[in-house]
Amino acid sequence: MLRQALLLAAKSSQVRQLVETAPVSRGVVRRFVAGTGPQEAVSVTAGLLAEGLTVTLDHLGEDTTDLTAARTVRDAYFVLLRGLGEADLTGDGRAEVSVKLSAVGQALGKDGHKIALEHAYEICAAAAEVGTTVTLDMEDHTTTNSTLSILTEVRAEYPWLGAVLQAYLRRTEGDCRDLSGPGSRVRLCKGAYAEPEPVAFASTGEVDRSYVRCLKVLMAGQGYPMAATHDPRMIDIVGALAAQARRPQGSYEFQMLYGIRPVEQRRLAEQGEKVRVYVPYGLQWYGYLMRRMAERPANTMFFMRSLISRG
Repeated sequence: MLRQALLLAAKSSQVRQLVETAPVSRGVVRRFVAGTGPQEAVSVTAGLLAEGLTVTLDHLGEDTTDLTAARTVRDAYFVLLRGLGEADLTGDGRAEVSVKLSAVGQALGKDGHKIALEHAYEICAAAAEVGTTVTLDMEDHTTTNSTLSILTEVRAEYPWLGAVLQAYLRRTEGDCRDLSGPGSRVRLCKGAYAEPEPVAFASTGEVDRSYVRCLKVLMAGQGYPMAATHDPRMIDIVGALAAQARRPQGSYEFQMLYGIRPVEQRRLAEQGEKVRVYVPYGLQWYGYLMRRMAERPANTMFFMRSLISRG
């Protein structure tokens, strides 16, 4: 019930205004969001790399409603990638970017797919110029077919383009099989959108079991699995499945959110695991924050405690 309430709050303009204008909100948000501009994002990235972690950066923004806004987000990625390259942070896959196709035009009516495809090509070209990669974020289930279609087309030119699959969708185990071939990069997460029961598992147990089934497929495949989880039990399962598949460290990676379990991120990295931190930045942080709280009750408690203690 809490999860559904938070996901509904993510769409509420009234709740959004309340949270965004609360005096202490900005300070709390910086625990999860690396500032509003590219310079701050690059600075946070440099700090994480210095700790032995790797990074994927997300310019926050989604459900873009006009072409000008879509181009603005695309251009923001150009600026970010140029900044990462100039700071020499992109070598050996240390820092890459994640892109929500809805932010670059996917939702713009009948032309949305074509616009997002064009912008995905252009962002990948900019990433290639500075020697790094791109991962396409996955959003609600209505965009899955379009996103996977764009992934397939762009990978013909940029085979390193990564995908995100969400274990709570009933279709995902099959998608994992389709994307487990050589060169494929797949981030497996549990999912953070409100979805109808016919297309998504509802209970935590069902989602967890689906996550493990999907992870088994990816670990047994020839691609590069990226396990996005903060769950201690799942982290142990990732290690066990990697050993079972005889995968050495570096042939897969863990991914965790900026501000969530940073001690565990460093612990895994110190043990020789590759750990990538998902670092969001930008002005449109509200929807992102609500979904992060919906994913884990601990995130909600952290936020509420921070509001109380700093209020």
